[in-house]
Amino acid sequence: MNFIRKIFSGKTDELVHLQFQKFSRGEFRNRAVIGAKRTGKKYTIKTSSEFANELVRESAEILGKNKARITGAVVSTSDLKSVLDFKEIKQFQGVKRYLIEKDMAGDEILSLLNKFPKAFFALSFSTSSFTLKIKAKSPKSGKPGSKAEAMPKPDFCTLVTSDKKIGEDFVFENPNFKKAEIKHAFIIKEIVIPDKLKNEKDYAVIREKSLRKGKIIREAIIDEKPYKKEAEFAA
Repeated sequence: MNFIRKIFSGKTDELVHLQFQKFSRGEFRNRAVIGAKRTGKKYTIKTSSEFANELVRESAEILGKNKARITGAVVSTSDLKSVLDFKEIKQFQGVKRYLIEKDMAGDEILSLLNKFPKAFFALSFSTSSFTLKIKAKSPKSGKPGSKAEAMPKPDFCTLVTSDKKIGEDFVFENPNFKKAEIKHAFIIKEIVIPDKLKNEKDYAVIREKSLRKGKIIREAIIDEKPYKKEAEFAA
């Protein structure tokens, strides 16, 4: 279940919290953009970068103990040289891209995701049941935007799958959809500092552990029918 579906289902967890760590108070429009099509039993899900780690996680869970050819990059500000088997490293302004090209089991990928939850996993791989492609580059940083902020194309991540559950997670208004275009606005109204951090002096720790409280506005056009709904959250 992706982080948007969790929020609209009234659920939060550490993975949802990670999605909002970088956000300050403000309005962040045209986020978590989705373009989806269903043809028979096949779903083609295209998204902006917010869903990358979750798509890698779900695909790795399906892969399990089996291996596939993994290509792409792990993006991080941390030094992962001793723990990643990478082909090449590229760096710009302190952000490192560890380029990956090797055979890996799904369980190996899950282990890395769990060890380095703040890293960005832009990995591509496929099996007989799905194909995942993610652009091997850093996502754009989140900054407050105006109503006129340009709509990003949902082309950073592409998943082709016959897994009905994944398709319905992205387009939960109508499980029998044929075509959907969806965007979200993140309205962060408050930064809630937990009581245990009241005496913390390290601002980075405070920012990382604090909760973002606000709402998400979801706007969709599904089979030419408009939908709009809101959900409050604290994560």
